Amino acid sequence: MERTEFQTFWDHLDVLRAVLIRIAVVVVLFGIVAFLLKDQLFAVVLAPRSSNFLTYRMLGVAPFELHLMNTGLTEQFMIHMRTALYAGLLTASPYVLFELFRFVSPALYEGERRYAVSIVGAAYVMFIVGTLANYFVVFPLTVRFLGTYQVSADVANMLTLQSYMDTLLGMSLVMGIVFELPVVCALMGRMGLLTDHWMSVYRRHAVVAILVVAAIITPTTDVFTLFVVALPIYLLYEVSIWIVRITKRNEQDTL
Repeated sequence: MERTEFQTFWDHLDVLRAVLIRIAVVVVLFGIVAFLLKDQLFAVVLAPRSSNFLTYRMLGVAPFELHLMNTGLTEQFMIHMRTALYAGLLTASPYVLFELFRFVSPALYEGERRYAVSIVGAAYVMFIVGTLANYFVVFPLTVRFLGTYQVSADVANMLTLQSYMDTLLGMSLVMGIVFELPVVCALMGRMGLLTDHWMSVYRRHAVVAILVVAAIITPTTDVFTLFVVALPIYLLYEVSIWIVRITKRNEQDTL
């Protein structure tokens, strides 16, 4: 398929501006909806602070509940707005990707367009999977350990809402990025920068790196939590080896 007719820099800039405006409007609208659904939004966000959460019930965790506190005059309102905006961006993300892809797709050939769709789609799915893995596994185990840990019974924990939300959002972003490993490896394999043989040879080194990353994500002394975080990352590494091998085989078949 032929590329589209030539456009000047200013023409592209006008198109990009219209795309960004549409994206901003949709994200804000979704954010407003999330803001109005405050009770439902924070029922989901705050669920991991109680032993009634699904993950704790499945693991048979002893009953507990973390009581959050607010220390700033405007803190709760600002957290409400920021959380609603994040929720709006997350729920509107399929539309955001659609608009961005529609902007760049005219510059791509048909084969490039199909490959870009598969890569972007896989990256989006893996980011969502990583976010869900954090919400249901990594964050609950982390917040329970850190939130209930005491050096002495005389020292009570006073967990702030700001700290809770920063940890949740930060870890969600980190886990979403970590779960992009298979996609990144597939791209590097396609460009010839990575081979399945190299990944297999350095598997032991990768395990050490994975344990370091898991320890950074969950700064706890709980070995079980460290294992829970490291295991899915290691499985992603093994899947990445298989993906790189398949990518290399497909490249050879097309030659």
